[in-house]
Amino acid sequence: MQEHTLSGRQIAVPESRELDVFASMLERRGATVLRCPLVAILDAPDPQPVLAWVRRFNAAECDYLVLLTGEGLRRILACIDRHAAELRTPFIEQLGRVRKITRGPKPARALRELGLKPDIAAETPTTAGVIASLSNEVLEGKVVGVQLYGTEPNQPLMDALRTAGARTLTVAPYIYADKAADSAVQALLQQMANGAVDIIAFTSTPQVERLFTVGPLELVKRALERVEVAAIGPVVAEALARHDIKVRLMPQDSFFMKPLTSAMADTIGPKPEA
Repeated sequence: MQEHTLSGRQIAVPESRELDVFASMLERRGATVLRCPLVAILDAPDPQPVLAWVRRFNAAECDYLVLLTGEGLRRILACIDRHAAELRTPFIEQLGRVRKITRGPKPARALRELGLKPDIAAETPTTAGVIASLSNEVLEGKVVGVQLYGTEPNQPLMDALRTAGARTLTVAPYIYADKAADSAVQALLQQMANGAVDIIAFTSTPQVERLFTVGPLELVKRALERVEVAAIGPVVAEALARHDIKVRLMPQDSFFMKPLTSAMADTIGPKPEA
């Protein structure tokens, strides 16, 4: 039965925003969850640059809009609602007008919440996938709005758009901040290195980077060698690969927590009885 498919497994969960949801999915399958939220997602500290971007977007400056995350679109709307509610209706109207490109299912779902859908969905939910999806578009002289992933400037995407002759208008509606204290992160790493953890399940690239930032590097490497590493999708897997960490567990085509839970259960299963 589903309730026993991860029985006896110790799973480290660095998720923050939906930690309880993810932990419950795993616990229903019999796993023990070690909660260590590595990053917090916060609104941009100054709403004015976000609102300035919205005003330019509402003035029809953009021909295209690249949405890299669902979180980003929701944070833009939340910023509007808190600080300049009059901008909401024209913003949604402009969303309907521009050609919308989404990286992965989460920004597409955020659009559906507004009764909209992407015009172009990246076949692979990565920056490279977004670049490939735009390769057939005539971008010379166009303005492409880009909702960034946190404050990461995404230089490969910016370079590709400029090479295609487009101008860019970027917005960073949220930031990542440290969540757990460094001492708690190091304690988790030690548990992993000692073999007390079966799986660590990453759901965002900032989680990966925080782990390597806290370090020390030798401990991080040793810890990740002793566990099965799970990633919610290819963007997170790529971040781990940059650190020479191999991902064994990842959903095939639906990059959410429930398919990730199923991937762990299907591949690893319950812990054998001694």
